[in-house]
Amino acid sequence: MGWAIALHGGAGDIPLTLPPERRLPREVCLRHCLQLGVDALKSKKSPLDVVELVVRELENNPHFNAGKGSVLTSSGTVEMEACIMDGNMKCGAVSGLTTVVNAISLARLVMERTPHIYLAFDGAEAFAREHGVETLDASHFITPENIQRLKQAKEANRVQIDYTQPMQKKEEDTATADGDSQTGTVGCVAVDSDGNLAAATSTGGLVNKMVGRIGDTPLIGAGTYANSLCAVSATGKGEAIIRGTVARDVAALMEFKGLSLEEAAACVVKERVPKGNVGLVAVSATGEVTMPFNTTGMFRACATEDGYSEIAIWPLTKD
Repeated sequence: MGWAIALHGGAGDIPLTLPPERRLPREVCLRHCLQLGVDALKSKKSPLDVVELVVRELENNPHFNAGKGSVLTSSGTVEMEACIMDGNMKCGAVSGLTTVVNAISLARLVMERTPHIYLAFDGAEAFAREHGVETLDASHFITPENIQRLKQAKEANRVQIDYTQPMQKKEEDTATADGDSQTGTVGCVAVDSDGNLAAATSTGGLVNKMVGRIGDTPLIGAGTYANSLCAVSATGKGEAIIRGTVARDVAALMEFKGLSLEEAAACVVKERVPKGNVGLVAVSATGEVTMPFNTTGMFRACATEDGYSEIAIWPLTKD
C-alpha cells in the first residue's frame, strides 16, 4: 500500500495532428499539476485536500474546459459544474455557475456546510456569495479561443468537440449532445498511504450546449465517485457516461465481482460503454492506479509512491 494520484484534462477525438500550440501548454500544465499533487501527498495532506488543490489549478488554466477555460453555451455564456467526493462517501456538487472562480471549492463547501449534496444555478451562486467564495464577472471566463469554438459550432450547426479543427456545415446534422463530447473536462483522484481516497471533477460542459444542460461531471456515480475501495473521475461524452453510471460501475465491479481496479475500469471502458465515448482515471485503496479510455486520446498523468509516473495523451506504444 502506498499513495497514488492520477489526473486528466479530458478525453475525446484528439487528433494526432493536434498543433503544438494546443498540445504543449496542456502537457506543461499536467506536469505541473501532477507535481503539485505529489508534493501535497508527500507532505501528508489529505486526499480530499489534494484533489481540490489540483483541480483548482486546472480550473485556473485557460487551456482546459473548466473554470477560466470553460466553453460557451449556445447563448455565449458559461455554466460551470463540479463534484467532489471522498472514500467515506461524503460528497458535494454544483452546476450552472457563471461567476465562481473555482467551482470545485464551492462543491466542497456544499459537502461540508450544508445538509445537501447538490446546489445549482441561482441557489449555488447565492450560496457562494454567502460564504465569501471568490467570484468574478462572467466575462472573466469567456476566452477568445472559446468564442471562436462557439462560432465554429454554430456554423456547423452542432455541439462542438473541444479539440477538433473547424468543421464544415452539414445540413443533415442536428444539434444534439449525443453526437459530440466535452473533452476538456478536468479531474483528479488520490489515495494516501493509509488508504484514504478522494475524487474531484470540474467542467464547463459542451461547446454550444443548450442553456441549462447538466452533464455527467456533477452527478454522483456518473462522472465522479469514491468509496472505501476506489476513487474515479470520468470524462468524455456526458450523456453516455450518465447512461452507463461509469464511475459507480467501476466501484461496483470491485465490490460485487471482486475485480481489481484495472480489471474493473477496463471492463467499464472497453465493454460497457460504446467506443469513442469515455475515459477515466482511478486509484484504489491499495495504491493501484489506472487510466483507460476508448477515445482517440486522453490528456492524463499519474504517479505512485513506488516511483512510477506517466504523462501522456494518446495510447502508449508497447516495445
